[in-house]
Amino acid sequence: MNNDILKEGKWSENVILADADYIDKVAFDLIVNFERMIGRRINQADMARWIDCIALDGGIREGENNIQVVLIHDKKNGKLDNFAPSDYANELDGKAFKDNLGEFVISALPVEDIVSKDDLFIDALSLVCEQKEVKRVMVIPDTEKIYDQVRQTLHRVDDDKRITVFSMQPMQGGNFRQEILGYSLMSALGIRADEIK
Repeated sequence: MNNDILKEGKWSENVILADADYIDKVAFDLIVNFERMIGRRINQADMARWIDCIALDGGIREGENNIQVVLIHDKKNGKLDNFAPSDYANELDGKAFKDNLGEFVISALPVEDIVSKDDLFIDALSLVCEQKEVKRVMVIPDTEKIYDQVRQTLHRVDDDKRITVFSMQPMQGGNFRQEILGYSLMSALGIRADEIK
C-alpha cells in the first residue's frame, strides 16, 4: 500500500480525498433503497465513473488535468463491497486512468492502529490544503461523524483554493462549496433520472 502518500509532498493541482468506507456504505444504502423503488437489480458502482462525477462536481473541466485520488479506509477492509474495481491493494492503489478530464492517479491509504480514521482524514485534509501546488480539493468525509471538524479545518484555508465538500444533504455552511454525494453515486450505479418516479 502507498502509505507514504501523505509524507512524499508530491501533490497534483487537483485532489480528491475520500473516506472510502463511508462512500461504500452510502452506495450500499442507495442500492438497497433504489432496487426496491425501481424494481430492478443494481450493479456495483463504477469507480472510474464515480471519480469522474466527483471531479466534474468539483469544477474540473475537459483537458489535460492531473487529479490525485486518495481513498482512506480501515485497514481491516481490503476492498470496497459496492464498487468495481474494489480491491485496494491489487486494483486501486497505485493505479491510474486517463479520460477526457485528464489523468487520475489513485492511492489507497489504510489506517494504521496508531491513529483513528477520523483523525487521519482530518490530518490528510489539513496537509492537502497546506500545499501551494494544490488548487482544487474535493472532500468526501463521513459527514455524520466529522463534518464539524472538516468545517473547522477548512475555515483556516486560503481563499485561493476551490474546495468542494460532498455530503448526502445540505450542511451548515463554511468557506467552501457543497455538492450532494448521492448524485455522483447514482450515476456510478447506473440509476437514471427517468427511472425515479
